[in-house]
Amino acid sequence: MSRVLLLTHRELRAAFRSPVGSVVVAAMLLIEGILFYWAALSQKLLSAEVLEQFFYHSSGVTMVAAVALSMRLLAEERQTGTLVLLNTSPISSHEVVLGKFLAASAIVAGATLLSLYMPALIFVNGKVSLGHIAVGAFGLVLLGAATTAIGLFASTLAKSQVVAALLGAAITVGMILMWILAKSTEPPLNEFFGAIALHHENFRPFMNGTLNLGAATYYVAVTYFFLLAATKTLEARRWR
Repeated sequence: MSRVLLLTHRELRAAFRSPVGSVVVAAMLLIEGILFYWAALSQKLLSAEVLEQFFYHSSGVTMVAAVALSMRLLAEERQTGTLVLLNTSPISSHEVVLGKFLAASAIVAGATLLSLYMPALIFVNGKVSLGHIAVGAFGLVLLGAATTAIGLFASTLAKSQVVAALLGAAITVGMILMWILAKSTEPPLNEFFGAIALHHENFRPFMNGTLNLGAATYYVAVTYFFLLAATKTLEARRWR
């Protein structure tokens, strides 16, 4: 575990030594702030509806940021030639994947926590439940972790960061659009496609302030699946 934490610390330092980490976090807060201002002041909505819109818009920003942060995690190592050092070091593939995942997820989660001052502003002229804010933030963290795992898996496959970003975005969008298949198919396929959609019905409970254990389990399962896929891909490349 100490090696995982060392790698996580290394990745966090690398992310903020370069402008990548700061730019992504700043862009997240800026875009979320603009969308929150638009939802809160430009439309006549109830306080609870403003909060739902905040989490809805923030979910999209979070997914984009997670892909942007994770695209470089292993693709950059391959581009710079430092992946050879990782492959020959006394650290296992799953420790590499876990360390890099924790670093990127920590940045996304940290940006999510920084953005919570926005829904807190609702208390100035309105009233919402603190539980609603907490559950929504928890949903954003879970969604960010799942998308980070997808991006990390894409980064293990790609030879460049651009390709990793495109592949990660393609997988993410494909999983989001599963809800369209759910609407255009009949039972039991519609239920299956709806259940595996990355957003839509799985994120809706968090938007509404409902802690849905099934939805939380889904995001944990997606995260685990793509981290396992990334580990197996990295192991295959190491032995090759």
